[in-house]
Amino acid sequence: MWFNNNTLSAALLLFVIGAVVAQSRTPGKRPSGSSSQAPKRQQSTSASAESGGGGDLTDECPEPNGYFADAYQCDKYYECRDGAITEKLCPDGMVFNDFSINHEKCDLPFNIDCSQRSERQEPKPSLHCPRQNGYFAHEEANVCDKFYYCVDGKFNQIVCPDGLVYNEKTGICTWPDEAKKKGCSSQEVFNFKCPPVAMSEAQQHPRYADPEDCQFFYVCINGETPRRNGCKLGQVFNDATKNCDWPKNVPECGEWYKGVLTDAELEALEHPKPKPRPDSQAATANRKKQSNKYRPNQSSRELPVDDLE
Repeated sequence: MWFNNNTLSAALLLFVIGAVVAQSRTPGKRPSGSSSQAPKRQQSTSASAESGGGGDLTDECPEPNGYFADAYQCDKYYECRDGAITEKLCPDGMVFNDFSINHEKCDLPFNIDCSQRSERQEPKPSLHCPRQNGYFAHEEANVCDKFYYCVDGKFNQIVCPDGLVYNEKTGICTWPDEAKKKGCSSQEVFNFKCPPVAMSEAQQHPRYADPEDCQFFYVCINGETPRRNGCKLGQVFNDATKNCDWPKNVPECGEWYKGVLTDAELEALEHPKPKPRPDSQAATANRKKQSNKYRPNQSSRELPVDDLE
């Protein structure tokens, strides 16, 4: 069968389009416009991903020099030097931060989005450390305010400030309702439930005295979620005024600081003495001294024009 020129051109065009579409579907390849494009590799199996071995690499670098994230494994990256590629791995528990191809940086997972490259090297656990490095929740689910900071497999236990719990999503201490950790809800942590109120009052975030501690109180966010707050040392919460006050003004908490602070110490907290001012005579003398420091002598002044005649 013979083809004319138009038919042949159309066939070639369809072939080229098909080749481009097939190439764009190659797994593991980022869009060509990305400046931090990861080197291509074959899709790895789950077993090879856990071992950190990955798949076969080509000798392709997106750019001659720089550091580039792996397309599948969040703690793996590649160093390119004059077009030569070297596979690298972050310390266990850290992941690669690809904020710039000019910087080699491994970071905590809380700071990096690994949703598109979720594979990680196999963990190397030790006592209280699921991985060698990072922040990790306490093993007991009902222990909400304690967590571990691990460096090279060695742990340090950290306790959150009163009223806060460890947030596994952010690696810091937050309010229980923000952490959303199972077994560590606001009601479970504080053993306090906000009483039902009208919508108008709920919008004001009402306050309630802590039934077990005069220095503390609860703020019910939107009338539903309790958050524990406290008054400064020497003060207690006044449930009548809904503010912090001095114990003498709150009969049920009048002796709350007994054995902790003396009456004199409470008086000093309520009525602190004013800070002593500098001696007035010394201050005046110092001002005169400073004003004369840059004043020219009479002999160095220019004489009035009338005196020169």
